[in-house]
Amino acid sequence: MNLENIRNFVIIAHIDHGKSTLADRFLELTETIDSRQMKPQYLDQLELERERGITIKMAPVRMVYTLNAIPYTLNLIDTPGHSDFSYEVSRALAAVEGAILLVDATQGIQAQTLANLENARKVGLKIIGAVNKIDVALSEQIENSVNKLANLLNIKPAEIFRISGKTGEGVKELLEAVIKYIPSPVKSAVIKPSAKALIFDSLYDEHKGVVAFVRVFGGEYKAGDETKLIAVNEKFKIKEVGCFSPRLKAVEKLSAGEIGYIATGIKDPDKLKIGDTVGEEALAGYKEPKPVVFVSLYPDEDSQYDDLKMALQKLKLNDSSLTFSPDNNEVLGRGFKCGFLGKLHFEIAVERLEKEFNIKTVSTFPSVAYKIRLKDGEEIIENPDDLPTDYLEIFEPTIKIEILVPTRHLSSVLRLKEIFRMEEMTTENFEDRILIKAKMPLSSLIADFDDKLKSISEGMASFSYEISGYQKADVKKTEILINGFPVPGLTRFVYKDELETKPRQMLEKLKDILPRQQFSQALQASAEGRIIARENIPALKKDVTGYLYGGDRTRKMKLWKKQKKGKKKLLQMASDVRIPVKVFKELLK
Repeated sequence: MNLENIRNFVIIAHIDHGKSTLADRFLELTETIDSRQMKPQYLDQLELERERGITIKMAPVRMVYTLNAIPYTLNLIDTPGHSDFSYEVSRALAAVEGAILLVDATQGIQAQTLANLENARKVGLKIIGAVNKIDVALSEQIENSVNKLANLLNIKPAEIFRISGKTGEGVKELLEAVIKYIPSPVKSAVIKPSAKALIFDSLYDEHKGVVAFVRVFGGEYKAGDETKLIAVNEKFKIKEVGCFSPRLKAVEKLSAGEIGYIATGIKDPDKLKIGDTVGEEALAGYKEPKPVVFVSLYPDEDSQYDDLKMALQKLKLNDSSLTFSPDNNEVLGRGFKCGFLGKLHFEIAVERLEKEFNIKTVSTFPSVAYKIRLKDGEEIIENPDDLPTDYLEIFEPTIKIEILVPTRHLSSVLRLKEIFRMEEMTTENFEDRILIKAKMPLSSLIADFDDKLKSISEGMASFSYEISGYQKADVKKTEILINGFPVPGLTRFVYKDELETKPRQMLEKLKDILPRQQFSQALQASAEGRIIARENIPALKKDVTGYLYGGDRTRKMKLWKKQKKGKKKLLQMASDVRIPVKVFKELLK
């Protein structure tokens, strides 16, 4: 294949700006998909993506388009738009030479548009600007979005493409612009003549083993060749190579500049690392993703533990940013402590487990990884129960957040500053909106920041974020006790200024849903070695003499004495109160 006739590119945009719909039109225009098989959001193969209307997984596809009698091979990667999946986007950017930056004419430039643009510029991609949804936007909105995008890219408004992913208007011109303006991979292939291929994604196949999605930067790969995964030094014989059309399609070989897949035949999913190199010499790849939100997942039915383990292993192949390790809870039994890139990533993973593997799970409270300073060094803990008794200081992860908000909602958004502990807040004018920059704890973001922001801005504000480091945190380990015994799984870090409210709210909820016993139950919250909140659940009372009438008190005294002995036994049972699984699930909602 002639390197000069290859174009590798991505579509990047804010969530719901029409990336997948534009990709549909490209597939139709290039006749990659037969019109009878075509369906909306064709590249979004996950059922969950269709239900939510968002892209969760990047989707590569090879298309062929003839321009001026020359056939061109176009390798497109459709990318997610939500901040939680920015790692997906970074992997796609490392595998291409150019990007279409798409903006919804009805919404204009959003926070994730700016973040994606900055990342694309960092890796030196050629960027083509396009304004989408011109079929439903007002002419004023279209011109406004075109001018703003032109200013952002520092080009003339006439160089911005006006398109409709729905009707196909302007899509042909945009696709031909990809051929004209995005450079071919000749330069990178010449620099790296030996066999090197960067793994940017993967999946598992029962027959082919681990299938690596690769961008070839040098040399060529064929079925039967012996090669290796450099990071783990694992040698293997290639079972098959192919391209995405968009389903896996075997080809004779993959050469420098091409995007395709390599079936490794390796059956152990842990052998393959996203960002690794297939070949003889490592490429300067990108770092492995670091999870920032931690949640323990337990199967709804104990018998499904092994099924959950297998499902997580398969899910990790298709979602390399997921991490998990065995965990155990006295109430919920055996499960796994999982790491995610954000709250949405966690929600998506849980839904995929249910829809794709038919496994319902119970999850603990989302938490973040705290850095603990000790006398002899530092350590990272993901569970408050693991806090050492001799610690000196606690540090929490922080994020840099950028919020784009219409001027009329500015005062409402600024009121979130105290609620979510924002610091170093600055504002600047951005066209007809305000760009707010701030630093805040990651734990505040995963609470309900997204919902609150959408609510007070009527859905008009958008945000993007990135992990920025650690800062000292004034938090205290808080335990929930029943009759003096801590309840596993309910220990949390609580900010010192919230010790009077948050634990009490937990106890009030627990009091409402915990079933009464024939003995009283003391519910307590403990922090800093003292009880900071308390609720009582009174004992169930039974009148054992209610059916007696008349006569002397002798018979009643015997029954009361017998009841008293029974209560002594119950008091011994009170030290072993266990929260029923149903109650625990209700408490974690």
